[in-house]
Amino acid sequence: MQKVNEFSDQLWQIDLVRFIVAAVAAFLGLGVLAGVLVAPPAAAGPSVCDYPDCTPGILPHVVLGAPCDHTTYFVYGTADYDISFATQPGRLMFCGSPRRYEPRWFRSPPMAGIKDENSLCTDYPEYYVAQAPDGLFLVCNAHDGRQVWERGDT
Repeated sequence: MQKVNEFSDQLWQIDLVRFIVAAVAAFLGLGVLAGVLVAPPAAAGPSVCDYPDCTPGILPHVVLGAPCDHTTYFVYGTADYDISFATQPGRLMFCGSPRRYEPRWFRSPPMAGIKDENSLCTDYPEYYVAQAPDGLFLVCNAHDGRQVWERGDT
């Protein structure tokens, strides 16, 4: 009779462990599900930014004239302090593709931070560049009597 009691005690302990594991899994699942359903919206970056130093996605340690591969989104980089001999350290550069050639790093015109595509850029000279909130490369262009931020990769 004692073996039967020991066996039923072991079964009870196994069932208790299974119950605890199932309860923890259920609570974790509910917590993850609640986190997904109630998660706050992700911020794309600063809402106001008029300078390169508050612009997200600028790649450090780029070399003037070196090949690059992103000419549409997040095209900016800064010169390295130890590698770039042809430009001053920290200089803003952009990844561009001259006609018929592979993309490479060029010195950037002055940057106006984060701006919205097709918004007015009358506060800046025409040659200024910017980045859209989604990382799109923008250039301030004047045509048809308006001066607006347009895609810089076209």
